Amino acid sequence: MKIALIMENSQAAKSEIVHNALTSVAEPAGHTVYHYGMYAANDDAQLTYVMNGILAGLLINSGAADFIVSGCGTGMGAMLALNAMPNVVCGLVIDPTDAFLFGQINDGNAISMPYAKGFGWAAELNLQDCYRKLFEVERGVGYPKERAEIMAKNRNIFSGVKAAATQDMLAVMKSIDQDLLKSAIAGEKFQDLFFANATDEPLISYVKELLAE
Repeated sequence: MKIALIMENSQAAKSEIVHNALTSVAEPAGHTVYHYGMYAANDDAQLTYVMNGILAGLLINSGAADFIVSGCGTGMGAMLALNAMPNVVCGLVIDPTDAFLFGQINDGNAISMPYAKGFGWAAELNLQDCYRKLFEVERGVGYPKERAEIMAKNRNIFSGVKAAATQDMLAVMKSIDQDLLKSAIAGEKFQDLFFANATDEPLISYVKELLAE
């Protein structure tokens, strides 16, 4: 699984802590982590939680990523921004129980975490435990087990409602403020990571057009 990490500007100083915790769990489990920034608080390309949502939508819908790990100070803003995008289902994960239940019941493709609220001593251990509950176990099998069938049915219903309530990602990209979109894809490693992994040709072509302007 291709996992994309996206950090927003208010919490970018913790980027290395989060990245190290994520890779220490995800990579031994057979996944690959791609860090789309921010990498430090003083990066030239500054990502807000709104931009995180746009970037997450692009990565999921283009095939460049299968799962997004993001967040902000409280985790709320990034969660809302990611859930505004088509085909992105993002849960708020504060502790390992949240991570386990989101993975088992909702089986979404993104999480948002609070990197300011409650982020103190041994915070990296909580991060690692959350990632273990997501990436070291089979997801979507239901909890409790006797409700697995109805949970799977509800996920499919939700996917249909989400599709009806949102535009496709190319339409989203063409509709939003183009300067905002360009800022969201301005990270120093974006082009290398995106073009190496994306598979959706219309989205790839549109990103190339934006970068060429």
